[in-house]
Amino acid sequence: MNTQGLHSLLACLSRALQSEQRRQAVAAGLPAVQWTILHYLRQANRYSNTPQALGEYLGLTKGTVSQSLKRLEERGWVRRAADAQDGRVLRLALTRNGLRQLDDSIDAEWRAAAAALPAAQRDAAEAALTQLLAGWQQSRGGRTFGACHGCRHFQNGAGDAGHRCGLTGEALSAEDSQLICREHA
Repeated sequence: MNTQGLHSLLACLSRALQSEQRRQAVAAGLPAVQWTILHYLRQANRYSNTPQALGEYLGLTKGTVSQSLKRLEERGWVRRAADAQDGRVLRLALTRNGLRQLDDSIDAEWRAAAAALPAAQRDAAEAALTQLLAGWQQSRGGRTFGACHGCRHFQNGAGDAGHRCGLTGEALSAEDSQLICREHA
């Protein structure tokens, strides 16, 4: 089975996306890693909004995470707070100013290119790439950090019952179910 073409295509897309992120980071006056942290925090659910999960997701050291968060806090774009139920756990969140930095971070060219694909092809590509990423991460012993609604623990509620995490038993809002989780399986 020849998978070289797929690998080359994904590498090319990755380089293009990283180049665009670097451009946006420079425009915002940030190192690329800090820009990436802002994007992660916008997507992270309550199980994934910790410095440890951030480091795992991005493959960063504790020191890099700590220094980057310090700089983002100084700019007023990220805030840290102790967890309400377990004060030893530190929660991270974007501030309004942090969210404003990301509002238009997916450029018009990407939107146009993606919109040019028929919806069925976009959906199929997303499903295939999600499966490919999860399989590769699992084979390498990494976490998948997928969206809750795609997790084996996700319980889709009927009517007013709402969604639940089968792992923790906690209720999930519709918004929560779209966010990434470090407990994803």
